Amino acid sequence: MYEGKRVLVTGGAGFLGSNLVKKLAAEAKHVWVLDDLFTGQRSAVPQRHNVTFVHGSVTDGTLLRKLLSQVEYVFHFAARNITLSVEQPEADFRTNVEGTVQLMLQAVAYKDQIERVVYASTSSIYGNSRLLPTVEGGYDIGLPYAASKMSAELLSIAYGKTFGLPVTCLRFSNVYGPGQVSSNPYCGVVAKFAEAILQGEPMVVYGDGTQTRDFTFVDDAIHAVLLTAFQPGTAGEVFNVGTGVETSINTLAKLVAAGAGKPTYSIRHAPKRPVDTVDRRCISSEKLQLVTRWSPQVSVQKGLEKTWQWLQGQV
Repeated sequence: MYEGKRVLVTGGAGFLGSNLVKKLAAEAKHVWVLDDLFTGQRSAVPQRHNVTFVHGSVTDGTLLRKLLSQVEYVFHFAARNITLSVEQPEADFRTNVEGTVQLMLQAVAYKDQIERVVYASTSSIYGNSRLLPTVEGGYDIGLPYAASKMSAELLSIAYGKTFGLPVTCLRFSNVYGPGQVSSNPYCGVVAKFAEAILQGEPMVVYGDGTQTRDFTFVDDAIHAVLLTAFQPGTAGEVFNVGTGVETSINTLAKLVAAGAGKPTYSIRHAPKRPVDTVDRRCISSEKLQLVTRWSPQVSVQKGLEKTWQWLQGQV
């Protein structure tokens, strides 16, 4: 789909962004990766002749304008994460909101050249939704991270409609898989559980572990990104990207342990964290499936097996 295309991926040294870069690099003419390496890793960016890494911030308008002048597709994944948003709410706002506005402002100048801008949003905006699986529409903002991501999402769609920029927003739900390294202190729970097993320490579950999440395998998430960016019917729209399946954290811990061949591995419960505000999460991707025919292909069990195999290869 992207043969001969020139692409910019912000946050391309992060988990989701770097997986996207690897897929794009196999067919795109050139991929520019913009990342400030606050949590991203330079080593995650593939070393290829058609991949250029740029160490910089999405808040740098001059740098963005230079990069945007060269591309047809923009994938905006740069963001501060949920934990940092509580620890550093001002920095969260600058990166997630101001950075997104700066990107959209600069992209407008090249709207006749840019075929699509995809903004990576989050299912965190739904909070404790009463409707499960949750469909696109309402929101329940309870954390700075959710507020900044929702603000950036609304601004992205508004800039698109006002200035004729083709923007699509994707709300991802708990993406995990190969490439999610435990060396990042803010990585997801799957990587944390796997790290604990590799180090011979108990897996730490915050709270009672009955809270649920909709875990989405990274390959499925990236496939959704590539499909929506390419199809004209997705411009100006917001889509959920998830499986529609609830998995409790206690169950996840057992599945990770089983995948590691240690089904009775120990679990230690710790007090809930300030970011642990959602009791249940399960989102509907029916809209995405209807428009693009995308559907999740990897179950949690299979995805955890793939993740564990990858992690063992990194040791």
